[in-house]
Order: sequence, then structure tokens, then C-alpha cells
Amino acid sequence: MSLNAWPSHKMELYDGWIIRFSYFYTHRTNSVEQFGVPTLPWREKIPYCESLYRRLDSPVIFKISPLVSPDFDYMLENRGYVIEHETEVMTRPLTEDMPEIPDRESREERPAVEYSDSIPSEWIEALFNLKGTTDPIHRTVVPSMYRAILKETVCACIRVDGQIAATGLGILDRDYIGIYAIHVREDLRRRGFARMICSGLLQKGIEKGARNAYLQVVAKNTAAQNLYESLGFSKLYSYWFRVKH
Repeated sequence: MSLNAWPSHKMELYDGWIIRFSYFYTHRTNSVEQFGVPTLPWREKIPYCESLYRRLDSPVIFKISPLVSPDFDYMLENRGYVIEHETEVMTRPLTEDMPEIPDRESREERPAVEYSDSIPSEWIEALFNLKGTTDPIHRTVVPSMYRAILKETVCACIRVDGQIAATGLGILDRDYIGIYAIHVREDLRRRGFARMICSGLLQKGIEKGARNAYLQVVAKNTAAQNLYESLGFSKLYSYWFRVKH
């Protein structure tokens, strides 16, 4: 579902592997992921992937999930690949009784969450600003990646003084909603905005037929993990990336 949710700029299927490339915007969209039963030996396939990324002037990255053999991870380590970006996948069932937003401010003072079934250009531009994305290639290519999402989406934002100050994106797939792109302007954090957006997206997911939710969070992002746990999410599994620069 995460592969469906976040397409890469370029992709190649290779003997049960999917090779993804997006000008190194994120590790997830610039890595090799194993999803099928291979027929070729690893020692043949790894050099092929290395040559491909070398031609694209990009680091070589392999995603290591619980479905990948530990022997493969060990082989990459012996080839000089280091671990980067360990990520936890968290899930929760959805019910009509969703977590309440903490009453840190009165509801009259709290800005409303806005929703859209499409992903507006203004939202993408605001996301770039919130993340500090300045690379001109990323700012040119990434909008097309968002528009290439085939699944139904729910785009969320909070405005402060007319400007988008917090974002979130829900992506529906079967009976799940995936929660993505949760970002809040730095000077407005700890005001409950991320919780508001997450809770709202979960409720929208229920309205659209979702019965479960998932998200991905960097393993050492304690603040985000605490938020998601308070919303009823629990860890399902971890994955990491092996990178050779």
C-alpha cells in the first residue's frame, strides 16, 4: 500500500525487485524494494542496480524490511552499505469513537482544518516551504509525483493569517487510510495542529469506508511517535535503508 501511495518519478521492475528513482527526494522513492520471488542471484542483481544508480548520479539504496533475508542485509553491509533512516510502520483499527483533540485552547480560538479531495498546487508549495525544500529539481519534479497518485486522497491543511501553516494527506487503499505529509510550521508547533489534522484524516477515512489506518515515522522521532501512540497507533514492524554513497 505504501508503494501505491507514493509513486516515484521513474521506476523499473527487475526480477521481483522494483527500482525507484526520484532525484533523491526521499529514500523511499529512490531505493530498491523486494516484492516478488526472484530467479536471478543477488550477486548478479546488486551490481546491475549499482550501475543504474551510478548512471543516474544517485546514491545506491536498498530498503530492508522483515520480508528481506538477513543474509541479504549482511551481504550489503560487507559491500560497504551503511544503515540510514530506520522507520517504524504503525497501524490502528478505526472505529466511530475516535480520540478527542486535547482542549489546550478553546475551540473558538482553534483554526479549522480544511479538506480537499484533490491535492492543490498551493498545498504542495506550502509543504515545500514547511520542509525547507529548495532544490529546484525537487520543486519541479515532486508535484508530478503527487499528481501521479492513483488512489483516492484527502488533503488537509490549517491556515494561520490566510497562509497554510500545517499539512496532512490521507491516501485510501482498500479498507485502509495511510497518513502522510504531517508537517507544522516551526513557530506554531505544540498547539495541537498535527493532532487535529491526524484526527480529522482518520475521521474522513471512516466516512469513506476505511476500517484501518497506517503511517510511517522515523524511529528516533520521539515527539511524533508519542503523538501517534496517543492516537491509538502501535508499531507493526520496522524497516531501514542500506545506502552506498
